[in-house]
Amino acid sequence: KKKLKISGRELVSVPAQVFSLDQLQVLEMSPERESCLRYRMELLPQEISHLRNLTCLYIDSNNLKKIPAEIGTLSHLERLTLSNNSLSSLPPEMGALQRLRSLHLANNSLTELPAPLCQLRSLTFLDVSDNRIRTISSSIWHLEKLETVLLLFNSLEILPQEVCLLRNLHTFWLGNNYLRSLPARFGELVNLDWGYNYCSCNFEGNPLESPPPEVCSRGPEEIRDYFLSFHRA
Repeated sequence: KKKLKISGRELVSVPAQVFSLDQLQVLEMSPERESCLRYRMELLPQEISHLRNLTCLYIDSNNLKKIPAEIGTLSHLERLTLSNNSLSSLPPEMGALQRLRSLHLANNSLTELPAPLCQLRSLTFLDVSDNRIRTISSSIWHLEKLETVLLLFNSLEILPQEVCLLRNLHTFWLGNNYLRSLPARFGELVNLDWGYNYCSCNFEGNPLESPPPEVCSRGPEEIRDYFLSFHRA
């Protein structure tokens, strides 16, 4: 088997036989879109390191409190979904996942963006919505390949100037934080759609000046219209 979905009414652990499937590429252990199921895994076993050919690992909506250091041995991993768990930290070994392109961490208990993320040079999609994140380390913005960053429903008060280095950003959602201002060069993120494509950028639910004068003076004309439109709404 190269793809396996484990399904059970109340899944609490990974069956040991799974770790003998050394050719497995996709492993799904998430009850997403199956409301009758309730998964309760609290720990991903260290034996996950036996699945060296995994490219996709889905473990959303469990009760994970810890990810083992052995996750860093999955050198082929490209997609990892850990949303809707109870994670407060990530192991530093995650920085070894140099093929990882998509990481979902929404709705956990993270208070900051973990340092291992700064080493994931292939990352293009990052979702850390609905945590308790208050600040963003400036080193996270060295991930120049990032195209999508979702940071909704956190506790952010300030964006570092380094955010303006993410020139490949196409989608940036920052709704429902505590931002009162944006970096002066924010308008230079030219791949964001400042028209009426609300799938591209989102700032609703922040106490921002409308429109932020330091941004409007540097960015395209559409920025002023964008901020005025959501202020009126």
